[in-house]
Amino acid sequence: MIEISSDVIRGYNDTMILFLLLKEPSYGYELSKQIKNLSDGKYIIKETTLYSAFSRMEKNGYIQSFVSEASDTGKKRTYYRITDAGERYYREKCEEWQLTKEVVERFVMGT
Repeated sequence: MIEISSDVIRGYNDTMILFLLLKEPSYGYELSKQIKNLSDGKYIIKETTLYSAFSRMEKNGYIQSFVSEASDTGKKRTYYRITDAGERYYREKCEEWQLTKEVVERFVMGT
């Protein structure tokens, strides 16, 4: 099975993460599992990529982190939630994707 190159998808990691956070706050491991599942295993986001995205998006005001109460294992988890600015950024990235897809498809054989 062909997997998606991280170089190809790098610009859309934020979009995928924000999409998942639109539904509900979540934490890193759960988000990485959801990305893998929704892509049918064709894209597995690396932990370093995921946490770099969290850091960048939090700095830009697109997400907020918060620490959960201790779980069943006794550990606290850092969760992330999308902000209003993050929702606007997500919509912009979706529009950008439509334009990008339109342009790239002109150069891909068979489309």
